[in-house]
Amino acid sequence: MTIDLDQLRRRVGQLPARMVTAASRMVVKQLAEVTPYPGMIRLGSSYGGWWVPGDLFGPDSICYLAGVGEDITFDLAMIKLFECHVWALDPTPRSIAYVANVDEPRFHFIPVGLWSEDTTRKFFEPADPTHVSHSVTNMQRTTGGFDAECVSLSSLMIQRGHARIDLLKLDIEGAEVAVLEAMLAGQVRPRVLCVEFDELEPPWRTLHRIRALAATGYRIRHREGHNYTLIRD
Repeated sequence: MTIDLDQLRRRVGQLPARMVTAASRMVVKQLAEVTPYPGMIRLGSSYGGWWVPGDLFGPDSICYLAGVGEDITFDLAMIKLFECHVWALDPTPRSIAYVANVDEPRFHFIPVGLWSEDTTRKFFEPADPTHVSHSVTNMQRTTGGFDAECVSLSSLMIQRGHARIDLLKLDIEGAEVAVLEAMLAGQVRPRVLCVEFDELEPPWRTLHRIRALAATGYRIRHREGHNYTLIRD
């Protein structure tokens, strides 16, 4: 499908600001083409689960799962089914406490944030104090939060001695934009991407990003809500 992004930009620009986010997600959902992949399976809870290909992982797979919150059912399901190691990232104090007693040698927790560079960033608190997820991009326009170390994908790979990534999950409250842009500008190309597009941005920006991913071989293979699974050909 050919999409006139300039025309789309003009139409969305006419909407009230409060409607832009909802319109953006609806437009992206309608226009982002999904090419089904055989053998997709869903792992994890109804809240924290993801769809992944069932034939592309094994014991030697390297999985970076950014965004823990208080749900690692997907992480543990990957370990159980494929007998692989996973590296989970989240600097949130509640997440650190949540995984403190996890007794699984193939689950490796790293209390840092994933970003486009190595730096320290403020993670802004959610508007609802019962929620756990904090946002570097301050998606909910709050003032409180905490400062935490952040690393880039390339730095993380060097630190861990990994030459490739088989699965990259990004459930990081808006930070996926900076991480994906840095990834596309560099040489890191995970085989499978699980991305929740959270950033409050106009639809043409998300569609441009999806097109940029497509230009490097990625195809959307499954979509569930705002969660997209892409596989690189």
